[in-house]
Amino acid sequence: MSDDDEPPAESKLTRTKQRWAREGRFLTGRVSRPEQERLPPGQHLTRDWPTLDLGMTPDISRERWRLDVHGAVENPIFWTFADLTAERQSHFVSDIHCVTTWSRYDNSWDGLATRDLLEACRPRDEARFVVLSSYDGYTTNLPLEDFAAEDALLAHGWSGAPLAAEHGGPVRLVVPHLYFWKSAKWLKAIEFLEQDAPGYWEVRGYHNRGDPWTEQRYSGD
Repeated sequence: MSDDDEPPAESKLTRTKQRWAREGRFLTGRVSRPEQERLPPGQHLTRDWPTLDLGMTPDISRERWRLDVHGAVENPIFWTFADLTAERQSHFVSDIHCVTTWSRYDNSWDGLATRDLLEACRPRDEARFVVLSSYDGYTTNLPLEDFAAEDALLAHGWSGAPLAAEHGGPVRLVVPHLYFWKSAKWLKAIEFLEQDAPGYWEVRGYHNRGDPWTEQRYSGD
């Protein structure tokens, strides 16, 4: 990562969320399953879509946007937005669950399914993890099996319109079965790795996987 990609200095929100991790804030101790309950433990519904970031919104137009897919893959990819949208597109409807306790039902997404991306880049046998990098310097990590979930996608559209910059446009990851910090906004690069590499929140006290139904909010949960 170059100096230009370093995340900004820690904001008040970052410091607050690190304190929540130390305190175990919002934990209920309950466990549920998505096939049993739609709303995970400790969550509340909202009609709005709150915005949380590291203190900046990158100004990346669709014309300037680029995605690099590299690492343990047979076919590295360097796509423009036009390249991405020339691939087979998918439409999914899914829920959002944020670690800060809000959830939003029935979000309508358009984009490239991660399974189609995997078909294009062909991860090598030794690939076990992915690290997502964003235009604001943010990173997060995922096991390959979570990245390859059947409803995961690189989203460029929401509710029939282009994905707004404040919500991660031009393109963000959406992995609905994990807390939403795993769905990196302003996606810039995807690296396939043999070994795990925790990202921005994962090294600041947050769980390495982030399953909402077992309340994997913080490290050690």
